Amino acid sequence: MESPTRTPIRLADVLELAKARIVGLVLVTVAAGFYVANPSDLDWLLLLHTLVGTALVAAGTNALNQVVERDVDARMLRTVNRPLPAGRLAIGAATFGAWVAGVLGVAYLLVLVSPVVALLAALTLLSYVFVYTPLKKRTSLATLVGAVPGALPIVGGWAAAGGRLGEEALVLFGVLFLWQIPHFLALAWLYREDYARAGLCMLSVGDDGTRTFRQASLYAFVLVPLSLVPVGLGLAGWIYFWGALGLSCWMLRVAVQAARRPSQRAAGRLFKATVLYLPALLALLVSNSIR
Repeated sequence: MESPTRTPIRLADVLELAKARIVGLVLVTVAAGFYVANPSDLDWLLLLHTLVGTALVAAGTNALNQVVERDVDARMLRTVNRPLPAGRLAIGAATFGAWVAGVLGVAYLLVLVSPVVALLAALTLLSYVFVYTPLKKRTSLATLVGAVPGALPIVGGWAAAGGRLGEEALVLFGVLFLWQIPHFLALAWLYREDYARAGLCMLSVGDDGTRTFRQASLYAFVLVPLSLVPVGLGLAGWIYFWGALGLSCWMLRVAVQAARRPSQRAAGRLFKATVLYLPALLALLVSNSIR
């Protein structure tokens, strides 16, 4: 009698489970926070350790999120072909691997970076998986809750380079927090039917776009002045000031246009604007750091 054949684990599925693109974006924010904290005396080895540990935690966090939401993903057209709902990866193996990556990443940061950075990473994992993820089925305020762990990595990068957790770290956190709201809301409206099918309580579900894009415009509006505060704190110069002002006003304009005339096209434009905004803003911040 032949033994059943096992489907080999593909690297592409592992990367999809870890959400490699999101991990990459997280590492960009960490590196930016690290550099801005101490641009005159960059410790490359410490930066490498910070990125490795953070990558492990981010990968574990994303994988655990998919483990918890595998039933939700199975009901959404956008996510039905992910490795877990499609059956290409076993639940047990995915759960074990996710926890190993997350715990190993926190331990790595604790030993080779600092206890503060390890604590921030652990808070990111726990709040994302055990607070934000279950809240998505209960309240649309989950979007705000989810923006907290999304904004913590840049603070981790700042702290890893020796930056104190004061007003500078708070401003960096605030910029990342505010940016995420228009980003998430635009995506949620584009896939509002999917979210409704999955039973998730998103602001976009049942909305013609008015509430969703007014909220996006509100957070984009607050982001305009906050994005300029790094100049006042001595983190960057006037090149950053004018670049950040232009970028933030542009994103606000796209959000307001979507609020005035909601449509798939307008939501897509806002989502693309948010995708371009963050790396451009961080590039300006890093290139124009004056300390």
